[in-house]
Amino acid sequence: MMRKALGLLCILGLVMFCFTSSAQAQWPDRPISMIVSYPPGGATDFQARIATMLAGNEEFLGQPIVIINKPGAGGQVGWNWLIERGSKDGYAMTAYNVPHFIAQSIVYDTRYDINAFEAVANWGADPAVLIVPKNSPYNTLDELVKFGRENPGRITINGAGMFVGHHIAALQMMKACDIQMTYIPEAGGVPAMQSVIGDKVVAGFNNLSDAYRAQDRVRILAVADLERHEFLPEVKTFKEMGYDVDDSSVNFRGVAFPKGVPKEIVEKAAEAFPRMFDARQTVAKMKESGSPVRTMKREEVTRMFQERHKFLEELLAGLRP
Repeated sequence: MMRKALGLLCILGLVMFCFTSSAQAQWPDRPISMIVSYPPGGATDFQARIATMLAGNEEFLGQPIVIINKPGAGGQVGWNWLIERGSKDGYAMTAYNVPHFIAQSIVYDTRYDINAFEAVANWGADPAVLIVPKNSPYNTLDELVKFGRENPGRITINGAGMFVGHHIAALQMMKACDIQMTYIPEAGGVPAMQSVIGDKVVAGFNNLSDAYRAQDRVRILAVADLERHEFLPEVKTFKEMGYDVDDSSVNFRGVAFPKGVPKEIVEKAAEAFPRMFDARQTVAKMKESGSPVRTMKREEVTRMFQERHKFLEELLAGLRP
């Protein structure tokens, strides 16, 4: 009797193994959900839709990607949800943001860190830019800094949450310019931009791509990067103007699985996504919208996660208010 039972268990195990292997080989055979941890219309949401618009083509995944917005706490709501409740069958992914999720995992008790995600590919690198309302009395960075030094704490400056790239840029600016500012975290890039346009804050840090599309409503004073950007060639970097604000806040965006997804699925996705990001239609649409493209493969992204984590631990230790 025991021998029969063991034999039946072996058969069932073999059937389950074959079924699982077959399912992995056929992945994806239905639409894939992608968590975007920011509101609709912001740079991450906007770019994620462009970057994955060709997913349904047979040459890439053969199945569409469905964007699901879960904004809140600078991205923590969506990423915590994915790690705690997201499926591990390859049908739940996320759009990641670096330095956002890494800095948050260092400062807060999050459910995620660089070891909780399985990197797939990176589609872009979006620098933070300093903006003021179009009707602002400040036409240059030096004018804003002069006011800040003469009026400590009077400058209100916002961004898309706590310890996201915008917040890091603001902390760096305060230190480099020797001024005290009040940072106001918003629910995402869209509400942050709306507050600047509506003259509710003195200044703000936002994504270059969002500011590029809003140039008729905001004035861009500086780029937080090591070089000027081709989309805004006339806007100088902080460093060009003598302020030590580097590229620490540049927002790398891409896709990742929660840890636990079968290796075969991760590898299949890692092969398809970079090709999709580099497709002529994708690149053209990104450029048209002012969205900087920087494709990186899985190995490069994994290495970038590790390097940025080490760097941000040191940076944040000297910047926290």
